[in-house]
Amino acid sequence: MGKLVDRMIRAAKLDGNLYEVDSMIRAAKLDVNLYEEVEADKTATRQALLVVLIYSICAGIGAGLVNVWDEGVGHYFLSLFLGSLFALVFWLIWSLITYLIGTTFFKGPKTKATYGELLRTIGFAASPGVLMIFVFIPFVGGVISFLVWIWMLVAMVIAVRQALDFTTGRAIGTVVVGGVVYLVVALIIGMVLGLGIYGISEL
Repeated sequence: MGKLVDRMIRAAKLDGNLYEVDSMIRAAKLDVNLYEEVEADKTATRQALLVVLIYSICAGIGAGLVNVWDEGVGHYFLSLFLGSLFALVFWLIWSLITYLIGTTFFKGPKTKATYGELLRTIGFAASPGVLMIFVFIPFVGGVISFLVWIWMLVAMVIAVRQALDFTTGRAIGTVVVGGVVYLVVALIIGMVLGLGIYGISEL
């Protein structure tokens, strides 16, 4: 009986992992239904957090491999840890800024959302970022980084549009204005703490 329970637990965990991967693939494919699903599913916040962590780790590995021989393995793992931490902070701040701007300045007639809904959709919008692990490849790393950023930006607009239930134009406006506000906030925090604008330079 105990072995049967253990098997059931392992199967449930495997199904959960497969679901996470499938959801990230759908998010990367810009599946509108996926963003609608995670918006409505309050339990998907943890999954969104995992997506952000996976993205940040992949981006950290890719960027770190470029300079690992010059800066050392110790610095590499420290940067990876700090990168994951700052990615989570960026996600929380960026989602809040987007939520406030989208529900005030660009609010549409059907706009009705919560901060949690923005957290989930924006978190999954980072799914294409796993490809940042390949930015260390000589000659094409820069191209990969640029294309992934564009891909993530499009996913971000879709995530905001679906969460706030308004037009694509309003979503673009929200992302653009939110980006400017974030720059100002990050600059102030960077000046105070001496960290720089991490969300822009590293993420």
